Amino acid sequence: MNTGQSLLSIGAMMLLSILVLRVNNTFNNTSTVLQDSKLGILATSIATSQIEEISRLAFDECTDSNSTNSLSSLTPPSSLGPEPGETYPNYNDVDDYNGFTKTDTSMTAVFNISCSVVYVSDTNPDVASSVPTWNKKITITVTSPSMIDTIRASTIYSYWYFR
Repeated sequence: MNTGQSLLSIGAMMLLSILVLRVNNTFNNTSTVLQDSKLGILATSIATSQIEEISRLAFDECTDSNSTNSLSSLTPPSSLGPEPGETYPNYNDVDDYNGFTKTDTSMTAVFNISCSVVYVSDTNPDVASSVPTWNKKITITVTSPSMIDTIRASTIYSYWYFR
């Protein structure tokens, strides 16, 4: 084997090494994206389940067993959250979940769930109202040390009473 053939063999080995490294790098990136996608789907499911759990409850403490047609009878914005003596999972109205947090370790990763409930106006649902309204915005935030992104889901829960 002469010098030219040796150089061609060394060049071919270098190209093969570079190709193997690129394929390995692509597999690693694909694996990371796949894992993050799976966790994102799980986090979205958790947020949706939490919204459904909250939505089954009464709009406010005063509408738990009665109806109301007065905004002044609703819980003031500064008092949103569980009433004294109420503990999860025995909440009875939507705003009890304001400030609620829990950690879910039942799946493939640890998920941290936090909830906020605020009054919003029907004309500007992105801004918290400083007075009671007929609409409450529920926001669920799901994070995980294993995920890159944060999942945030919101819904508006309104009080309707038909006579």
